[in-house]
Parts: sequence; structure tokens; C-alpha cells
Amino acid sequence: MTTTATTTAEQLSATTLLRFATAGSVDDGKSTLVGRLLHDSKSVLTDQLEAVEAASLSRGHEGPDLALLTDGLRAEREQGITIDVAYRYFATPRRRFILADTPGHVQYTRNMVTGASTAELAVVLVDARNGVVEQTRRHAAVAALLRVPHVVLAVNKMDLVDYAEPVYAAIAEEFTAYATSLGVPEVTTIPISALAGDNVVEPSARMDWYAGPTVLEHLETVPVSHDLTACAPRFPVQYVIRPQSAEHPDYRGYAGQIASGALRVGEEVVVLPSGRTTTVAAIDVLGEATDIAWAPQSVTVRLTDDVDVSRGDLIAPAAEAPELTREVTATVCHVADTPLTEGQRVLLKHTTRTVKAIVEAIPSRLTLDDLSQHPEPGRLEANDIGRVRLRTAEPLALDAYALSRRTGSFLLIDPADGTTLTAGMAGDAFADSAAATEPAYEADDEGWDF
Repeated sequence: MTTTATTTAEQLSATTLLRFATAGSVDDGKSTLVGRLLHDSKSVLTDQLEAVEAASLSRGHEGPDLALLTDGLRAEREQGITIDVAYRYFATPRRRFILADTPGHVQYTRNMVTGASTAELAVVLVDARNGVVEQTRRHAAVAALLRVPHVVLAVNKMDLVDYAEPVYAAIAEEFTAYATSLGVPEVTTIPISALAGDNVVEPSARMDWYAGPTVLEHLETVPVSHDLTACAPRFPVQYVIRPQSAEHPDYRGYAGQIASGALRVGEEVVVLPSGRTTTVAAIDVLGEATDIAWAPQSVTVRLTDDVDVSRGDLIAPAAEAPELTREVTATVCHVADTPLTEGQRVLLKHTTRTVKAIVEAIPSRLTLDDLSQHPEPGRLEANDIGRVRLRTAEPLALDAYALSRRTGSFLLIDPADGTTLTAGMAGDAFADSAAATEPAYEADDEGWDF
């Protein structure tokens, strides 16, 4: 028994990790697809399956409703929809997975943004009977904005259209053209039936005209490139450690998670926004000293000089430091029920730093149907995607989102009650900037109170 457990652990440690999210319009079958993936890949515990079978039987289903494996909230099970993001962890001999099953309803698009923000792959489902709808376009646009490198279109419920190849081909062509125009670098299309299991884990005998991979096969083999050490080093300070004990009377360490790159002992660094330079004297990982640490390790950094460093400061190599700015231009997805308006005062949270800001302008709002820009809308409603210009009370060490998803993203927060208003990506909107061209505006500082 011990030998088997050891072998399994060794196998898992040698596999790569893929973070992926599911998306699509309501009732397209996302939760059923996830349940089918878990069930057919033998990733469901016996007691979990028994509980699902019992719940399905009580609801009058002849077989297990696999959607119940992920829809855990009472409201989700009663309504047959996904409301919150459900995270699931599973593994095959070839790869480990962290899966985010996101809602399909328009009012829960904010949860899709949350689930896809750290994903390397997004599976967008489409009901073969309905084709590409507005919410499909919205989710494709969100995936493009979040720079998700791989997008899979799963044309579901093929059993309800008699497994007709022309139906699949038309949907695949329309979606691929739309996603490509957004700058999505890779689109893979797969015809499936999540309910019947066709092309999810096992190839379908009823769609012999399709010669591509199953969903699981593609998930296991898609190249994953999330090497955060390839980016410029960034270390947002989360907490200052000063025990002031007899054992450590002069210890001063700065704790946090390395957002990108690698830090080395002896390296010259700059503390932002103060601009003070010093060198890394020591790096502690789990109480042990090390000469180098990489993202995404959580570490404690000690500096040679006693400079003023606190939560929200950013430590970066002096030779690769980001520029400080108080003028932020970004593409945002508005997730609150209340609108975002020009002149609105907000809090901007970037890594561990939160500063006051004002919405200086909203130059444009994206029209999802044809990707055109609606100029000067003046406000963004819930689920709108648009461009904003912000002015902050204090300087930020903000990278372009295209260079770093960690240090190029931010949140806008309501200062009155702490509600998250907007998710923002600094810099150009889509990988293909031609899809998001906006008019030029002159800066106007009149009336600013900071």
C-alpha cells in the first residue's frame, strides 16, 4: 500500500499543472461537462457519487445528474443553474488540474471574470441548437481581455441535433472568426455531448466525421506556459515582520508572495514608490535561508539598509523597475450592479496597495456584436466592457497587463462599503489592438482635488 501511494505522489509531482475555466450561456451544460470529466476520469469518490445518485433519484432522474457534482449551493440545485464559481481539483497520470466552473447567467459574469483571471485555458460551451449567442461573445471577449492563451469551443448537446456535422461546422466557423478578431491566439473546437459522454473523455462512435482530440485529451496535451520567472521580478510587500524578541532583537523582514521573476541575495533593488535603493541582504523561505527565490513562492526578504518599507510597497530590481504613474489607462469589465460614472471617486487596489482614485473619463464602451466602440458613453453598466482613464492620489508601480497578468491588473472598489466595482487590465485591451481602437482625448486636470 505504501509503495503505491509513493508511486502516485512521484507521478503527480512529475506532471504539469493546468488551470482552466468553463464558461458559456445558461443551460449550455457546463456543470454537466465538468461532472462528466470528473466521473469518466475516475476522479469522483464513491461516497460523492452515491450522494449524487441519491439526490438525482429524489428529483425523479433515472440516472445520476452529474451537474450536481459541482452545483453545491441549494439555490443552484433548486434552479438547475450555476451561481457561484465552483473550484475542483483532479488529476490524471499525465497532468494535474485546477478547474473553475463559472456561471452562465449575464448577472453572474463577474464570477466568470474571477474564475478566468488565473486560467491558462478557457472552455466555452455552446448549445448546438442555439449556436453563438450574446453571452458566448461576452465570454469570448472576457477571455481575450484576460489574455487567456488557449480557448476551447465545446459545441455541446450534439445528440439533440442528430450529431450533424454541418451544424457543428457552422458554429465552429462563426466562433473562430469572432475569437480571432479579438486576438485570441489559439482556438480549438470540439463537438461533444456532455450528457451522453461523447468526445469528453472517450471518443464518440456517433461522430466518426470528427478526427480531433477529446476534451480531456486536449486538456492533457495542450502546452502550458506559465513560467512567472520569465517576467521582470516584482515583490509586493504584504507584511512587515519585526519580532523584537531576545532571540531576534534587530530582525526586520518584509513578507509577501513574489508576483513574478526571481529575487537574489546581493541584488540591488529599489523600493517603490519611495524610490530608495538598497540591496537584498537575505531571503527566508519557511524559516530557512536561501540565495534565490522564484515566483510564486511566499518569502521574507531582508534588506541591507533600514529603509522605510510598509505594506503596499513594491520591491523590484533597480535595473528593471516599473515606471511610477498617477494616470492609468485601462480596459475594464464592470461587475457591480450600480454603474461606473465619470467623476466617480473609487479605491484602486493593485497587488497589496490600495489608493484613492477618480474616474477621469470613460472614452468608449465595447459593442460585442461587431466589436465596434461606442464613444463617450459616460458610464458603464453591469457586465459592460470599456476603456477608462483614472487619476490616482498616489503613484502606482503598474505594469502593462500584456506583460504581467499579476502586476498589470487591478480592482476598483466602492469606498463607501467595500464593494468590488470593476476589474481592470492596464494598457491595450486585446492582443489585436485594432479591435479596440479608441479616439484620442486631451488631459484635463481642472477640478481635481488631489
